[in-house]
Amino acid sequence: MAEADLLDVPALDKAAGEEFLQEAFGVILEEAVRRGTDVAEKVCDWKEPEDLRHLLDLELRGHGEPQPQVLQRCRDIIRYSVKTCHPRFFNQLFSGLDYHALAGRMITETLNTSQYTYEIAPVFVLMEEVVLQKLRELVGWGSGDGIFCPGGSISNMYAMNVARYHRFPDCKRRGLWALPRLAVFTSKECHYSIQKGAAFLGIGTDNVYLVGADERGKMIPAELEKQISQAQVEGAVPFFVSVTCGTTVLGAFDPLVAVADVCERHGLWFHVDAAWGGSVLLSQKHRHLLAGIERANSVAWNPHKMLTTGLQCSAFLLRNTSGLLHRCHSAGATYLFQPDKFYNVAWDTGDKTVQCGRKVDCLKLWLLWKAVGTEGLEKRVDRAFACTRYLVEEIKKREGFQLVMEPEFINLCFWFVPPSLRGKQAQADYWERLGKVAPAIKERMMKAGSMLVGYQPHGSKANFFRQIVTSPLVTRQDLDFFLDEIERLGRDL
Repeated sequence: MAEADLLDVPALDKAAGEEFLQEAFGVILEEAVRRGTDVAEKVCDWKEPEDLRHLLDLELRGHGEPQPQVLQRCRDIIRYSVKTCHPRFFNQLFSGLDYHALAGRMITETLNTSQYTYEIAPVFVLMEEVVLQKLRELVGWGSGDGIFCPGGSISNMYAMNVARYHRFPDCKRRGLWALPRLAVFTSKECHYSIQKGAAFLGIGTDNVYLVGADERGKMIPAELEKQISQAQVEGAVPFFVSVTCGTTVLGAFDPLVAVADVCERHGLWFHVDAAWGGSVLLSQKHRHLLAGIERANSVAWNPHKMLTTGLQCSAFLLRNTSGLLHRCHSAGATYLFQPDKFYNVAWDTGDKTVQCGRKVDCLKLWLLWKAVGTEGLEKRVDRAFACTRYLVEEIKKREGFQLVMEPEFINLCFWFVPPSLRGKQAQADYWERLGKVAPAIKERMMKAGSMLVGYQPHGSKANFFRQIVTSPLVTRQDLDFFLDEIERLGRDL
């Protein structure tokens, strides 16, 4: 075909494309949804990296492959991926599948639009504001601002950046030259994104003051006061305090009211990293864990964790109503945010962010919320607590299982002590030997594909398991299996 004639027909075969999609959706439904949530199937089909590279044939070539081979590629990709929707996947702070949220994700991908202007995303610009307003109401604010971000780490960085701009607005134009040495305060149990954010924004990790925590992992307000005084003595200017609601390992909730009092006395920005624990606000039974969150200046909250919306769905919420988020980040690109559009350009919200192209993250949460209502989301949160409570009581009945502490959230931290170590706590190498048990059990379960659960050391504590249940597909049978499997895999260690 002559080059000029190439333009007379589409470059894609629509009929063949639709046929491929029909078959591909069938593969997704069967392999990822049905088999991926079937307890009789493996959580993961473990392969060593070089073996997996060979199995997948990842090489990219000059010629395309026939449709049946491409469909087989789809099956292989799903087969060798970890099934995070599996009822026995307990490894992360996210897990499980919600069918309505998945439909939202598929619609989002198919429409393939960017969230930056009403012109190109009218439905989603309006939808995002409705969802953010609902989240702010749960925090306890009647008004405010916000934006969906690509993950809780970025939400925390936004908080730090907005707080700095609020205190020193000249920094947007003049940069670090306009700033004194700034000091950030957060708990020793904080998420590592606080230090990453300080590095990224030029504040520096040396200027992140880590405040002491008690034995349950909660920030000690008196220690915060001491660190603020210490920073001032060292010539730094305190401006930002970040507390955590749901620490990554222990699931601790910092004392918000007491910390808010400290922030008010010193005129500091009060940020709550509730990326993990924010969804507890939906539960009338458990929301007391976040008492005082309404006093925050900003909040990070990840519905993709407890609410199973799917990655990613992370909200940055702001109590300020003065347009602070827009003033801090706007660049006013006239090719995108033209001021003379025929509609109200206040709906062009993209200049609130440091991104240009921005994925639609609100639809999956909106569709889920529409389907089950606030009551359904509350039941989902309460059920996660009930699963953890059940496991706690079962652990107390079983020989060889030892709680690290009684959980107040759904982070269940425990050791499994194999028969060879029971009654030998007095031996000098006891904790060193116990610390090798969790990694050995983890290796065995991954190679068997039976389940997945995380472990880690913590301070002076040897490696222990951290089990998380968020999936609404998990049943009592899965919880019993979890404990039985730990015991089975570790009894000979």
